[in-house]
Order: sequence, then C-alpha cells, then structure tokens
Amino acid sequence: MPSTKSSWLILILLSIVWGSSFILIKKALIALSPMQLASLRLTFAAMAFAPFFWKESRNVGRREWILLALVGLAGSGFPAFCYALAQTKIASSTTGILNSLTPLFTLLIGIGIFQVKSSWSKWIGVALGLIGAVILIAPTSSQEHASTPYAAFIILGSICYAVSGNLIKQYFPNRSAFSISTLAFTLLGPAALILLLNTNIVTVIQNDTYAWYSIGAVLLLAIAGTALASIFYFKLVQDTDALFASSVSYLIPVVAIILGALDGEDLHLYHVFGLLLISSGIYLSRR
Repeated sequence: MPSTKSSWLILILLSIVWGSSFILIKKALIALSPMQLASLRLTFAAMAFAPFFWKESRNVGRREWILLALVGLAGSGFPAFCYALAQTKIASSTTGILNSLTPLFTLLIGIGIFQVKSSWSKWIGVALGLIGAVILIAPTSSQEHASTPYAAFIILGSICYAVSGNLIKQYFPNRSAFSISTLAFTLLGPAALILLLNTNIVTVIQNDTYAWYSIGAVLLLAIAGTALASIFYFKLVQDTDALFASSVSYLIPVVAIILGALDGEDLHLYHVFGLLLISSGIYLSRR
C-alpha cells in the first residue's frame, strides 16, 4: 500500500467537504423533514450520475449488480437517513465523535468478515485517532443532551460506511471509482424519488418561506458531499485501503473546529494536541 501525495490530498479534500456537510444538513432541516432531506439528497445524486448509467452498466454481471446495490445502500442510502434523523436531536460535536467510530468498525469488519490482515500499528493508529477526536469534542459534549436512540443512528451510519469501504476494497479493485459511483447511486434513485413523492414536499415548497433555501443546501450537499465526494472516496479506498480511507472521519471534527475558529470561536491548546494525535493515528494506520 504505497504512500502517495495524492492519497493524502484526497483525504484532506474529503475531510473539508464532509466536515462541512453537518452545516448543510442543519440548514436543510430548517424547512425539510429528515425523510425529505435524505430522499432528495439521494435523488439529486442519482440525477447527476444518470446520464452516464447506460455506458457504465455494460458488462456488469448479476453478482456485481447485487454488490453495487449493497455499496449504494451501505455507503449512502442508509447513512443519508441515519444522519438526517440524528441531527434533529444531536448537535454537531456529538455527531462528530460518534462518526469517528468508523475506522474502528472498518477494522473490525475487515478482520472479522473479510479476513483482512491487520497489525499492531493499525490498532494503535485507530486508538490514537479516536482519542484525538474525543479530546477535540469532549469539552463541549456536556452542553448537549442527545438521547440514546438518536445517537444510535450515527453509530449505525458509521457501521454502514465501514461495510461499504470493505466491500469496495474486496470486490471492486479494478472497476473505476466513477463507474462504482454511477451505478451505485443511480440504482438508489428510483426508490429515493418514490419516498420523496410520498411526503408533503410539494406543500412545503408552496408554503414554507425557507423551502428553496433548504433545497439549495440539499443540492450542494448532494453534488459536493455525496456525488463528487463518493468518487474520490472510492478512489481512495482502491488506492490505499478501507481503514486509511475511513480515517477521514477523524479529520471531520478538525474541520469543524477550524471553521468555528474562523467564525470567531475560541481555539485552545487541547485542539492542537488532539490534532497531533489524529495525525499520528492516520500515519500509523497507513503502515
């Protein structure tokens, strides 16, 4: 698993995009319900890939279609609804720390189901990254009062991401990241659209002053945070491994803190310490 500058660049880019997604979800929930947000997000992503579906669907076997559907459901389908539901009750700091469990689930699923080889350095790297994330977020956690059921949605979403990453690494090492994204997301499109049309989305658009504001947030979330980011993420999994790619979830809280500092929030010494632990953890997970 060679270390390349492009892999690190993609990791940083993904952390910026996904680290900003919580803000977009928050804005989208102003006018939309979690069901509307998630289904609209998946519908927009499917529409972006639909023009390329016919070309990319050639020479795809039955087994591949099943695996692609699983990648789509685990990598975006279920998480889209999980995170939308969770953020109706859970603030971004709690969401960030629970999302940081993704590398741990990735390692456990890889070893337990896919017989992926591990090492002490990977385990230590996962532990350091998780500790770093806790240090970054824990000081504000006492201000939040999230209920356990809603926190469970984030944990479920993290498990789904871990499953998706392992599936891509094990079964799609040679198919292009763009092809995987096109096929997986387009498969989700019809079901997402049906779910959307079974809500009161038309009434919301007609009567809610902030409807188009929220829809704009979903559109940006779908194109940047779902469609484009997934292409880069799948590419990162193929070029490195599922564990390293999942370590982007350690950087997401870092991005949130930096954005907060730029917006006038305080930056403390423990932020720097947490960032150093996270960086060390990512480095070790690559060994």
